[in-house]
Amino acid sequence: MTVKSKRGRRRYIAFVTSPGMTKQKMVENIPGGKTFNIIQCAEGMAIVRCSPTNIEQCEKAVRSCDPTAYAIRTSGTLRTLRDGYSVLKRNAPPKPPRKGVPPARR
Repeated sequence: MTVKSKRGRRRYIAFVTSPGMTKQKMVENIPGGKTFNIIQCAEGMAIVRCSPTNIEQCEKAVRSCDPTAYAIRTSGTLRTLRDGYSVLKRNAPPKPPRKGVPPARR
């Protein structure tokens, strides 16, 4: 059994938002609560995770939170979105360390 069959597939949607929008503001104001997960939000762009069946509802929820926001791309992976938009790559949170792998020496 694959992981995707247990937890379900996910979609990541990149949005252009107003420059003053922060992740905290989005979390507080987005309708739907736990249905949509804000991955990151900085410098006028945001990434929101949702299920493939809730893409339209996710776009409406983000627009109700920030009326100037609009979706620019949907992807199945964060890497694809971050590789396509340097703002998202630059502001990405650090990766958590992998279990059982010693930290890299410099």
